Amino acid sequence: MHKIVHAGQLAVAYEESGDEAGWPVVLSHGFPYDVRAFDDVVPILAEQGARVIVPYLRGYGPTRFLDEGGLRSGEQAAIGMDLLGLLDALGIERAGLAGYDWGSRASCVLAALHPQRVDFLVAANGYAIQDIGSAGTPASPESELRYWYQYYFHSARGEAGLAQHRRDFCRLLWKLWSPTWSFDAHTYDRTASSFDNPKFVEVVIHSYRHRFGLVASDPAFATVEAQLATQPPITVPTITIDGDADGVVPPTDGSSYARLFTARWEHRRIANAGHNLPQEAPTQFADAILSLHD
Repeated sequence: MHKIVHAGQLAVAYEESGDEAGWPVVLSHGFPYDVRAFDDVVPILAEQGARVIVPYLRGYGPTRFLDEGGLRSGEQAAIGMDLLGLLDALGIERAGLAGYDWGSRASCVLAALHPQRVDFLVAANGYAIQDIGSAGTPASPESELRYWYQYYFHSARGEAGLAQHRRDFCRLLWKLWSPTWSFDAHTYDRTASSFDNPKFVEVVIHSYRHRFGLVASDPAFATVEAQLATQPPITVPTITIDGDADGVVPPTDGSSYARLFTARWEHRRIANAGHNLPQEAPTQFADAILSLHD
């Protein structure tokens, strides 16, 4: 059963497990996933005394915008500040953060800009803060091929395609991004219901257009985006992780972004795992968190 708390622009739906007086950790999902990705991670952490908070991101599941109108932004500043707003609303002064995909980005944003609120960070695929100023620089042809869905979303056809075929489209991404993971229809359907959120398409399309500089930011986050444009370092203890079978973000040794982590930092690669690391490798994901918790 989820709970609801008003935080910033949102009525955030979240699940909470473990001891209310335990050490807090927030687990954040990505696109196109939801809180079910952490179902096997949560009990491992709860057994070790954690208070585990797992929110539905903006545009997913029962989370809703509080105002009737306005831009339904999916930009990095928005999801990062949503996380800060959630901590404030729950009265949590400091917490561990862990996430993947959009959830990794939100966690990196908060850790970079508000390190006094973050005990530690586990970030899939490394330093996830987007360098939007360099978004027009071509990547390798192999990487560009992996980003096909992002370019599709830049068009009106892609927006309509996501709206009309969201479940089939997102299922395809699951298969492409996690080629070694054999998930069944029940597993997918439990998450896919979150894509029925009435603002899912708007948030997703804005996210993938904003990161390429194709649409404007929400003015409410302009100052935060300006800070992120400087590619701020992350100064909290961090473990970055990759799956060696990730179909969208090729695994690395972390050397390309190591300089951006200025505290204790470690990089791990998980064998036979793709993009959805907490659901494909929950024990290893939980172990990274527990390795940083003192």
